[in-house]
Amino acid sequence: MEKYEVAAREAAYLKESAEREASERKETELKAIRAAKEKEKLEDALSGSTPQYRKFTWDEIVLATLSFSEDLRIGMGAYGMVYKCTLHHTTVAVKVLHSAGISQSKQFQQELEILSRIRHPNLLLLLGACPDHGCLVYEYMENGSLEDRLFQKNSTTAIPWFDRFRIAWEIASALSFLHSSKPQPIIHRDLKPANILLGGNLVSKIGDIGLSTILDSDDLSTMYKDTAPVGTLSYIDPEYQRSGLISTKSDVYAFGLVMLQLLTAKPATALTHVVETAIEGGNLTDILDRKAGSWPFQETLDLARLALSCAELRRRDRPDLLDHVLPALEKLKEVADKAHHSASMVTIKPKPPNHFICPILQDVMDDPCVAADGYTYDRKAIEKWLEENEKSPMTNMALPHKFLIPNYTLLSAILEWKSKEI
Repeated sequence: MEKYEVAAREAAYLKESAEREASERKETELKAIRAAKEKEKLEDALSGSTPQYRKFTWDEIVLATLSFSEDLRIGMGAYGMVYKCTLHHTTVAVKVLHSAGISQSKQFQQELEILSRIRHPNLLLLLGACPDHGCLVYEYMENGSLEDRLFQKNSTTAIPWFDRFRIAWEIASALSFLHSSKPQPIIHRDLKPANILLGGNLVSKIGDIGLSTILDSDDLSTMYKDTAPVGTLSYIDPEYQRSGLISTKSDVYAFGLVMLQLLTAKPATALTHVVETAIEGGNLTDILDRKAGSWPFQETLDLARLALSCAELRRRDRPDLLDHVLPALEKLKEVADKAHHSASMVTIKPKPPNHFICPILQDVMDDPCVAADGYTYDRKAIEKWLEENEKSPMTNMALPHKFLIPNYTLLSAILEWKSKEI
């Protein structure tokens, strides 16, 4: 009897397990079908005959760039030259890819397909293209690249610390948007200061998404096997470099280095070691970019530690961009916004015109009067002078009299100038 009960329980357990496995298998299959349908929709959209971008002719590109004049060339990307020109009364940046027939390349088609369909305030806007000749037409970013500004190429002005905090948040926001794309996350793979462009008010936008990889799953932890690491050496995820396995955490690694460069304005090579050593020795302030102004110590330390955590060698040790990095940067951005507002409220008073200045007081006159020597003085100052002196304070010659004539014209000009300074 006992053996029968044991056998019955085992049979019931096996039946229950089989039913559970069948249910789980069915649910997995349904998920796979839904994912496949979403992927198919995306592929249909990307291969659709109606482009999301404006098409320019080759003649328009040649004419706008003056046959690709060296004078209009403003940069060189990983795959081609970049020219500043005007198309349809709009200042644009035209990227012309290197090789003949490049328009059929994977990189060109990928960048065109992705950029023509994604929109984010901190991703470079694709305005159009000349697909047959491998040309991409972007919005023009008037303040150049983050790299140019950090290293002050062409004598550009330094970026204040509070703008650097904001830029870090903007980049993280754009990356999070790419990584959260459905049904497949998008990986940049070549994030670095040279590929972060600055527009008016130093608003940052990520460009050069031509190396992006659309992962084969909507699971952000999914890794994609590549034949060889692509990107700029100093910013390449060590695990990606070793194994060829790419994931969204590879972008997080590069972003960590970008944040360290925002703090220090130093080259990326061995920068994590430099910052770690400085923090351990209590010398973080010694390696900060002093041209950025007076860094708030605690917030700067928080940003440095966050950057180092993003640049951890092991992928599993890096924080999640959406759940951890963005909220932390949001708090730092709030501090930066307050500092930026305070800085914008501080105005430097313009120097007053020289003829508003009393020769005796060396300050703007309250009651200008003309003395016998022909010079104008503040009334109180010249009256006090005349109590003790018979000579002109300007010429050192004897004054014929001590009468003072009000200079109403000058007084009116001074009062108008003062009213504008309030």
